[in-house]
Amino acid sequence: MTRPIPDIVVGRLPIYLRALSFLTAEGTQVTSSHDLGKRLGISAAQIRKDLSFFGEFGKQGTGYNVGYLQEQISRILKVDREWPMALIGIGDLGRALARYGGFAHRGFRVVALFDNDPAKIGQAIGDLKIMSIDRLSEVVQEQNIRVAMLTVPAKDAQKVADLCVAAGIKAILNYAPITLKVPEGALVQHTDPVTHLQRMTYYL
Repeated sequence: MTRPIPDIVVGRLPIYLRALSFLTAEGTQVTSSHDLGKRLGISAAQIRKDLSFFGEFGKQGTGYNVGYLQEQISRILKVDREWPMALIGIGDLGRALARYGGFAHRGFRVVALFDNDPAKIGQAIGDLKIMSIDRLSEVVQEQNIRVAMLTVPAKDAQKVADLCVAAGIKAILNYAPITLKVPEGALVQHTDPVTHLQRMTYYL
């Protein structure tokens, strides 16, 4: 029987992948759990334990082939392909994310922009035009979109999340400062800068 993978382990894989990407850019071909641990502030033992959930990727005394490990973690996270994304809520943050160039080379591409403000509908950001939220279901089906980012006001976030799920979206990255409820089979990740700042100020 396949053992379940703890969510905290899955959460560390993108951190490992990012470190490996930097190593590749530096021209490093071989690394070790000790070297990765020093870069990331994670123990070498923890890194080896995390990777062991998915197989054997290195050799004792030799370490890990950086390119191979990068490919394998990309495959595990399913970012060895491109995921089309919808961006909903084109305020200041939404516009910044729409222009952000860092998604594409990490497996994601914003392909559709939505808002409910008639003054914004039809405006262009790069190659994309802002569409009415009323077209969400239609466009999600047409472009096989399964991932959405929400940069809407907190008061609207749950309603928009419900629309996303009804349209077929399976994964939502929520920037609104509110906890969303979604049915089983859909996933939500919340990212609120203020909560991270508050966590840090505790230690100041």
